[in-house]
Amino acid sequence: MAVTITRLPEHVANQIAAGEVVQRPASVVKELLENAVDAGATELQLVVKDSGKTLIQLIDNGSGMSEEDAQACFERHATSKIHQAEDLFKLHTKGFRGEALASIAAVAQVSLKTRMADAEVGTEVKIAGSEISEVSECVTPVGTVISVKNLFFNIPARRNFLKSNPVELRHIIDEFHRVALAHPDLAFSLHSNDSLLFSLPQANLKQRITGIFGPKTKERLVPVTEETEVVAVSGFVIKPEFAKKSRGDQFFFVNDRFIKSSYLHHAVTAAFDGLLKDKTVPGYFLFLKVPTDSIDINIHPTKTEIKFDDDHTIYAMLQAAVKHSLGQFNVAPVLDFNRDDSLDTPYEMKQAAPKMPSIAVDPSFNPFKEKSNSGRSNYQRLQEHQPSWEALYTQVDNKEIGETALDEITLESQEVSGRFFEDAENEAQLPSMQLFGKYLASPTKGGMLLVHQQRAHQRVLYEDYLKRMTADAANSQALLFPISLDLDSKQKALLEEVKDGLDHLGFSFSAEEQVTLSAIPTAVKPEQVGQIIENLLADLSTDVPGMSFSANDVLAKSMAKSLSVKTGAKLSKDEQQHMINQLFACKESNLSPFGKPTFKIITNTEIDNKF
Repeated sequence: MAVTITRLPEHVANQIAAGEVVQRPASVVKELLENAVDAGATELQLVVKDSGKTLIQLIDNGSGMSEEDAQACFERHATSKIHQAEDLFKLHTKGFRGEALASIAAVAQVSLKTRMADAEVGTEVKIAGSEISEVSECVTPVGTVISVKNLFFNIPARRNFLKSNPVELRHIIDEFHRVALAHPDLAFSLHSNDSLLFSLPQANLKQRITGIFGPKTKERLVPVTEETEVVAVSGFVIKPEFAKKSRGDQFFFVNDRFIKSSYLHHAVTAAFDGLLKDKTVPGYFLFLKVPTDSIDINIHPTKTEIKFDDDHTIYAMLQAAVKHSLGQFNVAPVLDFNRDDSLDTPYEMKQAAPKMPSIAVDPSFNPFKEKSNSGRSNYQRLQEHQPSWEALYTQVDNKEIGETALDEITLESQEVSGRFFEDAENEAQLPSMQLFGKYLASPTKGGMLLVHQQRAHQRVLYEDYLKRMTADAANSQALLFPISLDLDSKQKALLEEVKDGLDHLGFSFSAEEQVTLSAIPTAVKPEQVGQIIENLLADLSTDVPGMSFSANDVLAKSMAKSLSVKTGAKLSKDEQQHMINQLFACKESNLSPFGKPTFKIITNTEIDNKF
């Protein structure tokens, strides 16, 4: 009989397995950082070039490896973290699967230099595509230097699927943040293309958060501390007034390991109930300590998912801890039935003898006695000398005011009656009316036209902004006092990615320590800039554009959404008609930029059928 099942070659099996662990350069960064932490390093220096596509290098001062271990670490399922199945439920290290280095070596060119403290010389191992090409002695400091070059060099299809450099760099920064936040007692640095992005010395958690997200974050943090037999909760939550629309400042750590959990996120959101603005997400940096035998981490190769033995209790404890902290630091209103110290008897009155209260009576007081003029108020005196309203018009008939008749006096009109349309043709359009502050209704030959005013305005602005971004000149207004925005490095990278589009729209900014806006579009008010940039960053983080065209598309959509008229805004008759005319002048008038209908036509037949 023919044999149809065969064993795959080793290099093919390694590439298949590597697809689960190494998805992009950020995956390599995560595995290398976690290995260095497990090796006991106190200083970790990460260097990336071309967002990790050309080089990812990690230098640490950990324990190092012997020559045998340096070669064995690249074999699949070779690890020093566990030795038997029971060890999976008493993990104290980041890694345990023994797949990271083998997967990286299968899809990249790797160079490893390592030396232990008691060794005179180190060991250098060069490996590419799971094939070791060289093992030699070298001079290197105590610790490990691992360089990953030309990621996916042997899988061109995977390399072509990588996003643009700014997008891949954002993912690297995300992984760097997660490991750096989990270990504030270690020193981290990140270099990208010979420029220093982060330099984080050893510190406490609060200092580490401000070092990553900026000094203004310090005043926004509310400490959370709760310790029980089931779980110990610590960390910080961000005050509700600083909640953002995008999800980026949400960090859960279980036993110093970053995890993603929508279930626990719901617990924190429930604790903020009634305190958040609409469509905003609370920010938090929360650390949970639980017994190692009560969780299961071996669910996914990325090790960001976790299972709890008693997740309902964890949910309740976390929600209660966050709610208690918000009330304790006067962030949330609370009912306090404890004794108020301000109602206590003053110290100097405690020894005083009680006295009968005295009552003072004026025996000469007569409420029916007429008051003299001296007792009258200034208002009453003023009223007596004030002429009556008829006296204001007594001189008009006599023409004593410069002998000028009343009908000859030119008075300024209280109502400005400017004409919205220049020609009478547009003015003769069919009338329109506004319904419920949301729709514009206008009769047509065959029935009734209903226009959603916000979606219609979004379509008009969207096409206008796309047209402007292809033009050379932009209508902008220079600011006498530049506007400064406090953004972290990830948000700065997002703005840099769409800088050309913002320049064409009329924004002009410089991104150094702070983002400083020196000019804004003429249609934007200075007080709107903060909200517009916040919405833009939220949209860019969600859509993650990979090409300049899609980045401009996201930018145009975000600007249109921020500056369009909102539901409830009242429009004049001319504004209603102008918006309808602009909508039907668009290339795609029947849909908003987000794919929702902008108008509906109700025919006469449909109206007649209602009766």
